[in-house]
Amino acid sequence: MNTFEKFTPPAEGERIRVKASDLQVPYRPVIPFIEGDGIGPDIMRATRRVLDAAVEKAYGQERKLCWYEIYAGEKAHEKYGEWIPRDTFEALRYYSVALKGPLTTPVGGGFRSLNVTLRQELDLYACIRPVRYFEGVPAPVKEPWKMNMVIFRENTEDVYSGIEWVRGSEEAKKVIAFLNEEMGCTIRADSGIGIKPVSETGSKRLIRKAIRYALDRKRKSVTLVHKGNIMKYTEGAFRDWGYELAREEFADRTVAEKDLQGTVPPDKVLINDRIADAMFQQILTRTDEYSVLATLNLNGDYLSDACAAQIGGLGLAPGANIGETVALFEATHGTAPKYAGQDKVNPGSLILSGVMMLEHLGWEAAGKVVIAALEETIRQKKVTYDLERQMEGAVRVSTSQFAETIVGNMKGV
Repeated sequence: MNTFEKFTPPAEGERIRVKASDLQVPYRPVIPFIEGDGIGPDIMRATRRVLDAAVEKAYGQERKLCWYEIYAGEKAHEKYGEWIPRDTFEALRYYSVALKGPLTTPVGGGFRSLNVTLRQELDLYACIRPVRYFEGVPAPVKEPWKMNMVIFRENTEDVYSGIEWVRGSEEAKKVIAFLNEEMGCTIRADSGIGIKPVSETGSKRLIRKAIRYALDRKRKSVTLVHKGNIMKYTEGAFRDWGYELAREEFADRTVAEKDLQGTVPPDKVLINDRIADAMFQQILTRTDEYSVLATLNLNGDYLSDACAAQIGGLGLAPGANIGETVALFEATHGTAPKYAGQDKVNPGSLILSGVMMLEHLGWEAAGKVVIAALEETIRQKKVTYDLERQMEGAVRVSTSQFAETIVGNMKGV
């Protein structure tokens, strides 16, 4: 049994174990959750209500999610004097699968970002963002139903790696002097400096996960998104390593676009690549030609939000950060502190992230219950304010009412 310095272990449930990358999920798994800041408590309560009801609808009393609260953000700081207690990291490692609300970033130092800290400390290298349209949701494009992409964003490298120094610091001066004097660069003395690492290891493990996902889910293609025409040895290398990985590890199940003759064989996944700025255009103009995207950190951040905008916004955009042994499912939006405690905002992002979690556990039947009930709720136009104000004839409901309406619309599978 794991022991914590400050946390009390849960009284109910069993630990999920990981063996050879496979989950061993008991019928009553312990699921740690971080409530989150701002609107976090409102949407977490709603999400837990929906997920619990879906599990009961799908499996009766045979299975149950055993929730275990752990702490990060403002609640952790108030309770323990730390933004992320060490026990939080240990609980996430020990129990393997968790759900997280949005977290604020502390002002005045300590952590650059709590979310980035969790990803890097736990090596959650794959940020996975499925983006699909729900019929009836207001969208700014003419054919939002064409959007059905899953974005795999590398989470630990690129310009988000945290290797940077402020203008005028001794560290910045040293780096600038080295680059100017030893490497023949011309960098202004008053520059801030950041380093963009892109490794073969980091790139290949992300792309490997994307290809495996496409194969398992019968997706038609994996597109390597990059800016390799300019940054040849980082982003260009990401593209090259992707093609190399596909040849070496998935030769019998993939085909590169340059080798394609005619149509893609039904038993293979197409591997292609696109320049990042062109990709931004093509998610609008040729949306349904793309299925799974594999990207570096910054490009994936932009693209996932741009795709979500086409189907109604981040309120219905789920996400997960997954490594080899830990998976953290989370809301993709911010804390919206001005709405905190008002029981007002759309919990859809966290609910759909919970569906991803159910699928990760292998509890697909419960996930299908949620999706069908959510679709019916939207068809009934019983939605939170963000959607109601854009939908003619809609009925505005609170966060908790939205969750209860979804539960009321649940049917067995």
